[in-house]
Amino acid sequence: MSTLERLAEALGADVMKAMDETGDERLFMEVAGVIGTASQTLEEAFLTDVRVRLAERKARAHLIARVKQHRAAQKKQG
Repeated sequence: MSTLERLAEALGADVMKAMDETGDERLFMEVAGVIGTASQTLEEAFLTDVRVRLAERKARAHLIARVKQHRAAQKKQG
């Protein structure tokens, strides 16, 4: 893993935690703007990391809801 990837991953994880704590769902865009003034390359890597994390979070929530729905239907059937 390159320095770029390590930095983007670490910052992405920290920003996701901060977003959870503050409730600010767009914080990553603010941070990306700050990064972009110094390094467009790091900005792109960071945004990719955060978008992947957000997509995984959304997909996982959907999966959990579907499994709960399935289990509830199974209980009703007997």
